[in-house]
Parts: sequence; C-alpha cells; structure tokens
Amino acid sequence: MATARDLIGRWDIVSWEQVFDDGRRELPMGDALHGFIRYTEDGDMMCMLARAERPNFTTGGQWNASNEEKARAYTSMLAYGGRFSVDGDIVSHKVNISMFPNWVGGEQKRRLVKNDDGTIALTARMEEGTPQARTVRLVWRKAGGQA
Repeated sequence: MATARDLIGRWDIVSWEQVFDDGRRELPMGDALHGFIRYTEDGDMMCMLARAERPNFTTGGQWNASNEEKARAYTSMLAYGGRFSVDGDIVSHKVNISMFPNWVGGEQKRRLVKNDDGTIALTARMEEGTPQARTVRLVWRKAGGQA
C-alpha cells in the first residue's frame, strides 16, 4: 500500500496510453512525450505533459499567433496543479489551477500501482457506459532513477 510520502518528489513521464473498451489504443501526446508530476511534502502537486516536438508559432507570439497555432499548442500540452492526498491505492488531485478551465475546483482520482521496475502507474476509468469508455494509464519514473 502506498502512502503520500512514497510519492514525494519529481516523477518523469514514461508513457501515457488510453485503451478503449472497443479495442482502440491511443497515445494522447504521441509516443515521444515528455513532462513530469511533482508531489511536495506539504501536499501540493503539479503536472505538466507535452508532445516532445511542439512546433514554434510562425504567425506571431503567444498573444497574437493565429488561432490555429494557439489551438495546436493547447492540444499538445496538459498542465494543472493543486493539492493531493492518498487513501489506500487512490491518489486524489484537487485541482485549483489548470489550462482546462473546467478542471478547476474538480478532483482527479487515480489508482496507484507500484511496478516491479520501480515505476508507478496512475490509472483511471473514463466515460464509463459510453462508446468512449476506456482505461487511461500514465507510467512515471522517479527523477534521477530513484524509486
């Protein structure tokens, strides 16, 4: 059984996949993603994930690039932060800031699995009972190779 203390530190992303009940498998940020999740001793957490090769804007800067380029940037990265807690094998992220406005004030609950190779997996069921029902699995390795 994991405790909050087991998670303290930075964890680098290894993989992120979604396996749909109909057999489809998707990699939301491709197979070359990068990013991390960090848990602090005082209960804070932050997560940033992105496609490994995000193109630079060519039509302007962060405020005046084309809407198409800004949309591509939005869909090639995920970032949120807040507070976390652990209850048994469930990790809860209470979101207080997110690039997705609808996540703010919500809670992301994930099942924590400690793998034999020193990685951890955070998994969840999404959209249960719909054609998009799937299991989401993110695998993380402790930064610096420490498990």
